Amino acid sequence: MTALVAVAAIGLAACGDDDTSDDTSDTTADNTAEDTSDEPAEDATGTTDAADEPADDADGNVSIALVLNGELGDEAFFDSANRGAEQAAEELGVDVRVIEAGLDAAGWEPALRSAVASGEYDLVITGTAPMADVLGPIAEEFPDQDFVFYDASLPADNIHSITYAQNEASYLGGVVAGGLTSSDVEGTNADLVIGFIGGLDLPVINDFRAGYAQGAATVVPDVEVLTSYAAGFGDPAQGRELAEAQIDQGADVIFQVAGGTGFGVFEASTGRETYAIGVDTNQNALAPGTIATSVQKNVDVSLYQAIERFAAGELPFGVTESLGLAEGGVSLAMDEYYEQIVPADVRALVDEAQAAIIAGEIEVDTTLES
Repeated sequence: MTALVAVAAIGLAACGDDDTSDDTSDTTADNTAEDTSDEPAEDATGTTDAADEPADDADGNVSIALVLNGELGDEAFFDSANRGAEQAAEELGVDVRVIEAGLDAAGWEPALRSAVASGEYDLVITGTAPMADVLGPIAEEFPDQDFVFYDASLPADNIHSITYAQNEASYLGGVVAGGLTSSDVEGTNADLVIGFIGGLDLPVINDFRAGYAQGAATVVPDVEVLTSYAAGFGDPAQGRELAEAQIDQGADVIFQVAGGTGFGVFEASTGRETYAIGVDTNQNALAPGTIATSVQKNVDVSLYQAIERFAAGELPFGVTESLGLAEGGVSLAMDEYYEQIVPADVRALVDEAQAAIIAGEIEVDTTLES
């Protein structure tokens, strides 16, 4: 529990609203690029020519800015983006600057505009649906600047968009939740009730819920999914309050899609000896014995691959690539913590569901337009 409290403190600092200046960190690799590529995703919509060979900076390296509409230390989404950038700097020899614009939306446009207007970067990367209204006008104003936009899509000739089928991995998380709540595993109860807590009531958050509820219902057709939304992604105290309320109503497994707010869900589940499901990265080790698994959105992998393709002059613009289970864009964390909590028969159901989704035999519910 001590480790979880420490991480929650980091989450509070990382997700606070009071620092919206260009708080930046630079990550630069001196090594030359090596061929470490995976096959690029082929599920693209739209057609365009691949990018021209990117210009080099004064050191002969490709220069990249990663502008986060949040802060590092969330043990989830933004840390994952940063890992992809750091890996690219280390393995590909690109120069990367990470700009933390904070969670206060007032700081996002100045941070992104400053990076673009400087003319210092061959590629500017930013992401999440709330950034669309910021990126769109800037991309139009600077048509010669190349952008990668992740976890959302914008149609523009100078933007390469990446979306993730989070509903697919969430379906697997739902199978876990349904399997646990209907089992006799210690910490579960006789009620067939599970929970979902989102940071905000947004389409992308509800896409997680859609897959989660569908997956759970394949195991327990009459399962009840309690649903609550916080007021944002940086309030662990509210996350704990919402989770406590759901546990009081019988939920013995809660899936949090709430950033730093989700640390409070973990605290409540640990204190009440129930179970939780993490999000975005493998959070299982944050609360061993409590977090049964994590629905992973592999932002790090997708950004590394995008940077690699850009550096090689092979990244297409004016397209949206959708990455699901088959492409490795999303996954379920299946480690020793998962195996310790989730019974073997439930794990077998998860494996069967994953294979069926990849094979196209299961159509997963979504709240997003195709």
